[in-house]
Amino acid sequence: MKIRTKLIIAFCIIIIVPVTAACIIFGVVNRMQLNEINSLYVIRGNTGYYMASTIQLLNQITVNEEGFYEEIATDNPQRLTDSEFLVNENERLVEKNCYLILKQGESIVYSGMPKDKKAPEDLTVYSDVYDQGYVGMFIDAKAHTLVKQVNFIADTQQYNLFIVTDFNSVTPRLNAMLLDMAAAILLVLFFTALLFLVWIYQSILNPINQMQEASRKITEGNYDFEIKKSGKDELSEVLSSFEQMRIGLKTSAEEKIVSERENRILISNISHDLKTPITAIKGYVEGIMDGVADTPEKMDKYLKTIYNKANEMNHLINELTLYSNIDTNRIPYNFTRLNITDYFDDCIRETRMDLEQKEIVLAYFNYVEADTRIIADPEQLRRVVNNIVGNSIKYMGDDTKNPFINIRIKDVGDFVQIEVEDNGQGINSEDLPYIFDRFYRADASRNSSKGGSGIGLSIVKKIIEDHGGKIWATSKEGIGTVMYFVLRKYQEVIDE
Repeated sequence: MKIRTKLIIAFCIIIIVPVTAACIIFGVVNRMQLNEINSLYVIRGNTGYYMASTIQLLNQITVNEEGFYEEIATDNPQRLTDSEFLVNENERLVEKNCYLILKQGESIVYSGMPKDKKAPEDLTVYSDVYDQGYVGMFIDAKAHTLVKQVNFIADTQQYNLFIVTDFNSVTPRLNAMLLDMAAAILLVLFFTALLFLVWIYQSILNPINQMQEASRKITEGNYDFEIKKSGKDELSEVLSSFEQMRIGLKTSAEEKIVSERENRILISNISHDLKTPITAIKGYVEGIMDGVADTPEKMDKYLKTIYNKANEMNHLINELTLYSNIDTNRIPYNFTRLNITDYFDDCIRETRMDLEQKEIVLAYFNYVEADTRIIADPEQLRRVVNNIVGNSIKYMGDDTKNPFINIRIKDVGDFVQIEVEDNGQGINSEDLPYIFDRFYRADASRNSSKGGSGIGLSIVKKIIEDHGGKIWATSKEGIGTVMYFVLRKYQEVIDE
C-alpha cells in the first residue's frame, strides 16, 4: 500500500472513527442517563425533549404531584393541612430533591426544607388568587428553585401549598451525563490515536529504524545481515534498495579481499619467478667478469643464456601488465573481420618454426570452408594461441616420447571450434576445474621452475569470453591435454 493511500486512510480514521464512535457513545450514554432520570422522576412523554429545556424538565419532575395535590385541594382540602400527611409526602418527594412548604396567610405552617437548603424568598406571588385547586409556578433564581403553588381553602382558612424543586438536584445528573460523554469521547480519541500510532509505527517508523540500523552496521563494515521488507509501499522499495546496496557492498568487500589476496599471490609468484632468471643472469655475468668465459664458445653460450633469461623476465613483465589491464577491464581490443583459414595459416607457419627448434611435431587440420569468417582482434587471438601452445610446451615433460601438438579447426554450426592437443604430462582431475582461475598452479614448484606466473590461462579465458566465446579443457595424466575454445562465425545480415 502506497504511503499516500495510508495517509488518506489515516485521515479518514482520524475523522470518521472518533465521530462515529462519539455518536454511538452519545446515544448510549444519553439513553442510559435518560432512563435513569425517567425511572427516578417518572417523566411523562419524551425525556429527551425535556432534557433540552431545564424548565420543562423541572416541571415534569413534579407534574404527577402537581395533579395529585390539585385533586386533593379540590376534593379534600383538609388532608393537605394534616401534618402527618405532609411529613410522609415530603419524605417521598425528598428522593426527587423536592420539598413541601405550607403557608397560612403569611405564616409557614409546615416546611420540609432541609436546614442546608435555602428556601425561596417570595412564596406569595399568587396569594391573591384563591380559586380552589389553582396551581401557579414561578422560578426563584436566587434560591435556584422552581416553585409550584397550590391554593386551597380549608375550614374557611386560606392556604398555600408550595412544591419546591431544587435546580441543583437535576443539574448534577446532567453534568454527569456530559462528563460521561466527554470521558467516552476522550477515550475514543485516545484509542484511535493509539491505533493510528501503532499502524504508522509499523508501516513507517519500523522501516526507518531498519534503515538506521542497517546504516550503522554498514558504517561499521558489517555486511552479514539481511534487511527484510514487508509490503509494497515506497519505504519497502527503499528497504529493497538498501538490501541491494548491502549485497553490492558485501560483494565489493569480498572481491576486494579476494583481489588483495590475489595481488599478494601475484607479487609472490612474480618475485619468485623473477628471482630465478635474475640469479642466473647474475651468475653468468659474474662468470664473464671473473674470466670464466675464456673462450669465444663459452662467451657466446653465456651471452645467449643471459639473453634468454632477460626474455623470460620480459615475458613475465608483459604478463603482469596484461593482468593489470584485465583486472581493470582495459584490454585494448581492435575487432575486425578475419578469414579463419587465412589467419590460422599464417599463425601456424610462425608456430611451426618455433616448435621445430624444440623438436616438437606440429600437425594442423582445418575442416572449415575457405570463406568462413569471424569477428576478432587479431593480436589478442594470436596471444590466445601462443599462450595455449606455450603452456603445452612448458609442460611437455623431458621424458615425453615423440612430443607433438595438434591444432584442429572445426565447423560447429554457428561457431568455429579450435582444438589444441598435446601429449604432455596432462592435468589430474582434481586440478582441471581450476586451471583457468587466476594464479592457480596445478603444481606450484614445477610451474615456477617452468617460468609460469599462474595467470596465462586466466588471460586466455578473459580474451575468449570478451570475444563472446567459451573455453574449456580435457586432460588425462600421462597422456596429454586438449584445449577447446569456440568463436562465433560472422554472418552477413541481408535487408529485404
